[in-house]
Parts: sequence; structure tokens; C-alpha cells
Amino acid sequence: MTTSGAKSGANPPAWVKSARQLERERRLRRTGRRSASVATASTVLFLAVVIGVVVSSPGWPRVRETFFSAGRFSDAFPDVLRGFWLNAEIFLIAEPLILCLGLLVALARSLTGPVFFPIRALAVGYTDVFRGIPTILLVYLVGFGVPALNLRGAPSDPAVLGGAALVLSYGAYVAEVFRAGIDSVHPSQRAAARSLGLSHAQSLRFVVLPQAVRRVVPPLLNDFASLQKDTALVAVLGPLEALRQAQIHSADTFNYTPYLAAAVLFIALTVPLARFTDHLAARAERRRAPGGGT
Repeated sequence: MTTSGAKSGANPPAWVKSARQLERERRLRRTGRRSASVATASTVLFLAVVIGVVVSSPGWPRVRETFFSAGRFSDAFPDVLRGFWLNAEIFLIAEPLILCLGLLVALARSLTGPVFFPIRALAVGYTDVFRGIPTILLVYLVGFGVPALNLRGAPSDPAVLGGAALVLSYGAYVAEVFRAGIDSVHPSQRAAARSLGLSHAQSLRFVVLPQAVRRVVPPLLNDFASLQKDTALVAVLGPLEALRQAQIHSADTFNYTPYLAAAVLFIALTVPLARFTDHLAARAERRRAPGGGT
């Protein structure tokens, strides 16, 4: 009895990988290293060929002087960087306004009942019109049209007017993103919420919207990456943001390297945002996979 009790109370033996499993893992590691080596070699070879073709072209010396002048870059970069803070400011102010406007329009389009038809029609008209107008044209219309009306209390700052145009334009796109997220929630979720005694507004707030917002985060971040680039469109109204500063330096020196300085700044901000978007999309895909967790 004591011996059997000791045996039954002993810890089970630790799991040990079989020789076949160990060989399979070694083979997978070799395959991964080989794939990484091939990918690296092919990338280096491709870049070397592209650089060789560009550098050996007859017009390369002129292009290098016009677009890649280190001296012009260092001269223009401080002013371009100072203007870039205005781009960042417009982006940070416009982003929450776009989210609020887009969510309100999406909720307006989700209203049911004949009494809400005027609101639904207004929301549909807004999304159709402002998605159909090119953003740069909308910047012109708002930036020059609003001051021309001579309305008392209307803003006249070109940065404010340009930001308002971006809010109107991107609000229409974000509204459709939110509406797609709301429509993607299964109707049984609403039915379950109503069966628990929640009102329509409560079920929308506590059940539908949390799921919808979580699903549309990656496309929203993609829209905001585009918004950060499109803040440069405000330059057509005259404020001294990054693109406008680059234009001034290029006009003074007849050299396009200042535009490269502006491009570097925009890339430095949008690329991390794009990679973060990819990370969120991959994480959402893993969650949807069987056994992916919550």
C-alpha cells in the first residue's frame, strides 16, 4: 500500500521531445536560415542593380546636384522642420474632430424609423458629396470661399481653414469606416442586448460600438496615415508648413533638395504609424483564428 501510494503520488516524468521532433525542428531552423539568406541576398542584389542603373545614367550628375545636394539639405532642413510642427499640429487637432464627426455621421445613418429619414438623408448626402470632391479642391473651396463670404466670426487663419477642409473630407471617409464596423456586428448581439433589458441606445453604446470600434482600428489608422500626408495640401493656402517652407527654399535656390527634406520628415512619421497598423491587423487576425484567444 505504501509503495503504491508513493508511486501514485510521485510527479509524472517530464515530457521529452522525440528524435523525430528534434530532427523536424532542426530542419525547420535550417530552412528558415536558408530562406532569410536568400531573401537578404536577393534584396541586396536588387538594390545594387537599381543603384547601379541610376548612378550610371547620363543625367545622374545633374539629378544628384538638383535633388540630393547635402548643402542645400542642411540649409533648408531647420526651416522645413519648423514648418513640419504646423503639419503635426493640424494633424493632432483634426484627428479627434474627424473621429467625432465620422462616428456621429455613422450613427445618423444607422438610425431606423421614418421620423429619422431627414437625418439619414443628410448623412448620406454629406458622405456622398465630400467623398466625391478631391481633397485639394475642397481645401481651395473652404480656404478661399469662407473668407469671401465676409461672415462675422468666421475664421480667416489659412491653417484653420485648411484643417477644417481636411476634417470635412476625412470625416466622410471615417464615417463609412465606422458604418462598416457597426454593420459587421451580428444582429444577434443587438437581440441579446435587448433581451437583457437594454434600450436601443444602451445596446448600441455598450454592445455594438465597442465591437465595431475594435474591428475598424486598422483601417482608421490607415486613414490617419493618409491624413498626415495630406496636411501638406494646406500649403496652397499659404501657411508656412513643411511643404511651403520647401517651396520657398526651392524658389530661392532653384534646387529641389528642400522637397527631399520635407519628404524625409513625413516618412519618419507615417512609416511607424503604418507598421503599427500592420501589427494591430496581424494581432486581430490571430485573435480571430481558432485558439487565438480573446
